[in-house]
This record gives sequence, structure tokens and C-alpha cells, in this order.
Amino acid sequence: MDYTIQEERLTPSEYISFLKETDLGSQYPKERFEERISTLVKKAAISLTARNAERKLLGCCLCITDFAYWLFLTDLGVIRSCTGQGIGKALVRKALELAGGEKILSCIPAPMKMLFPSTKSSA
Repeated sequence: MDYTIQEERLTPSEYISFLKETDLGSQYPKERFEERISTLVKKAAISLTARNAERKLLGCCLCITDFAYWLFLTDLGVIRSCTGQGIGKALVRKALELAGGEKILSCIPAPMKMLFPSTKSSA
């Protein structure tokens, strides 16, 4: 499958639509969902997308980092119809490169169920 990874900041509505095609959305709490998603997409230090030739959004990676020691993957998702094709791995490689490459000592994926264990999910 051909796709392009690029730095791109999605709109909140684009990201919410994307969440519905992945398994990420069900992990977010319902409380202030749209407000929080809006903040997330606007303020993530690294915001990457994977799109096909028709510009369909296939994957997304949002991260926070200090660009020196650590990279925290807050969101990494691929639409259900495209999982298992290496898109997520390619997004992580690009995020590591943008955060500092070999300098990064710690790359931490965020297990959302640990962050929001007792809340009702949304998307």
C-alpha cells in the first residue's frame, strides 16, 4: 500500500472522524471530549499523518517530547482496514526522527486504559 507520512495538524473534527475508524476513540473519557480533543490536536509537539494518494487519512501519531531525552506517544492509530501494513511503525520511526533520533533515550507509548481506567468511553 502506498502512503505518505507528513507533519500535519488535523482539525478536531477530522481527528474525531478518524477515531471512529480506529480503536483509539473508545479509550477516551466522555467528559469534555470535544474540548479535550481540540486541545490535543492543537498542542501536540509532534503531529503526523499517513495518507494515501487520494488523501484519505490512514494513520495518525500525536506525541509530546522535550526533543532531547524522551518521546511520549499519546496517540498512535491506523484505520481498521489498514492495520498490519506497517503504517504505525512508519509513523513511530518518523516521530522518533523528529524528536531527536538516536539522542532520544526513552520512547514511551501511552496505554490509554491505564490513563483513564474508570471513565465512560466516547467515540
